[in-house]
Amino acid sequence: MAEKENIQLPEASNFIEQIINEELAAGKFQSVGNKIHVRFPPEPNGYLHIGHVKALLINFGVKEKYHGEINLRMDDTNPAKESYEYVDAIVKSLEWLGLKYDRLVFASDYYDKLYEIAEKYIMDGNAYVCDLSAEEITATRGTLTEPGTPSPYRERSVEENLKLFREMKAGVYPDGAKVLRAKIDMSSPNINMRDPVIYRIAHVPHYRQGDKWCIYPMYDFAHPISDAIEGITHSLCSLEFENHRPLYDWVIEKAGFPAPVPRQIEFARLNITNTLMSKRYLKKLVDEGVVRGWDDPRMPTLAGLKNRGVPPEALKKFVTDVGVAKAYAVVNAAQLDSCVRDYLNENAGRAMAVVDPLKLTITNYQGEEELSFEINPLKPESGTRNIKFTGTVYIGRDDFALVPPPKYKRLTVGGTVRLKGAYIVRCDEAVQDENGNVTELKCTYFPESRSGSDLPCAVKAKGVIQWVDAKYGVDAEFRQYEQLLKDEQYPDQDYAERLNYDSEHIFEGKAEPCLAEAEEDKPFQLLRTGYYKKCTQGGRLILSEIVSLKDSFNK
Repeated sequence: MAEKENIQLPEASNFIEQIINEELAAGKFQSVGNKIHVRFPPEPNGYLHIGHVKALLINFGVKEKYHGEINLRMDDTNPAKESYEYVDAIVKSLEWLGLKYDRLVFASDYYDKLYEIAEKYIMDGNAYVCDLSAEEITATRGTLTEPGTPSPYRERSVEENLKLFREMKAGVYPDGAKVLRAKIDMSSPNINMRDPVIYRIAHVPHYRQGDKWCIYPMYDFAHPISDAIEGITHSLCSLEFENHRPLYDWVIEKAGFPAPVPRQIEFARLNITNTLMSKRYLKKLVDEGVVRGWDDPRMPTLAGLKNRGVPPEALKKFVTDVGVAKAYAVVNAAQLDSCVRDYLNENAGRAMAVVDPLKLTITNYQGEEELSFEINPLKPESGTRNIKFTGTVYIGRDDFALVPPPKYKRLTVGGTVRLKGAYIVRCDEAVQDENGNVTELKCTYFPESRSGSDLPCAVKAKGVIQWVDAKYGVDAEFRQYEQLLKDEQYPDQDYAERLNYDSEHIFEGKAEPCLAEAEEDKPFQLLRTGYYKKCTQGGRLILSEIVSLKDSFNK
């Protein structure tokens, strides 16, 4: 027997890495050069969502830490729901996250090998063709306290099973007429081991294989075999597959793969408050027109998060902070917002824009000038830019009150406020229309109060508000978002009852010209408003909310 190599093991930061270190120390992977090989295996039946990021970072983290390899494998064994659109979306999402895989593979590439192994199962007495319907199979599977009832077709001969299985492959039978079942143990305490179906008939063309096949392997059969074919050492998956692990091991064992065979390790999936994380339900939102598509900014898909303007660095930090655990837990969505806010606060430039604009005219100001404005006060190296000021500006209607509430620090008749980066102004008159609506503010400014000036100024202002110059500002549409799911959740409640059908709000306003001139998708902190992404639609400036300014997460 060969001696075990003494290899340098990295420090384990979670229970998965502890298991890998123990196996490496025991020499389990010496025959494959101690090369750790993992995979990320999404089914291309929808777009990746935020819940997938945890699995991605765990698998890619293992690859990096152990200098191993990782496959991106499309688990495409259900042709009725899969397409190239979803393959492309998955690949683009990984590119956006900056995750580089070693190879792109497809479970459908192994169909011939999977079929060959299925015939081996039959010849070894480990599989049989069953004529029971799906409903009959379910009815005879038993319960957690009662064993299942063996199929009347369980004892068919090897010769008959081979003949029937080959006829299934040849298209002799219609959908649902027969299935191939693994022959394991109908009295097993684990229901997954009670003769599960491993092949079914489906006369559906495959998006890659065309009409070559009319029988398709089931996930619990194709998945472990694909892992073994690729030489995967560790199948890292979420906790709902824990009860499937005995079947995973059985499938690989009966296929006859040599050691070391893949080992399945489960971790708790990512659950987030107010967040829908099921591709089936997300597709329903798209199909029913609740959202504009898989990449709608309200969607928790990676395409949606990218479209919203969430930085991939912030998303990865959020998932890393959540950590790797075995126990089920729900994370507050505010924690993600906090990570996004922290990143953008440090990296996004500042700009000014106003929603529901109200005209403010400075009656004692003449001409125009340029004012200096910090691009990002947290990054002095980002410098300054100049803003035009003409004495007529727009402020947000919320920044003025005819009848101010207690402790009000914004503008009111007779009151003062500082226009950010400009001057202190006093409101002398609020012009109103016949309905009593304020249409314009007449104000006086104090020249010595210019921001950055060393001149003494007797006038003080408690509040500072943003503004947009009336001559140089541009029209903008503001889009603000709420969660797609409401807080409330009750037993047996349908997801549609939790949907927030009023999750997008659109407002008109004014914005600095620098926002219209900025590159597409560039994020900004709009002062006192929130973090927004610049977009253009039909030549129109759209400011789409990324995250609010207020942080409700207790760090």
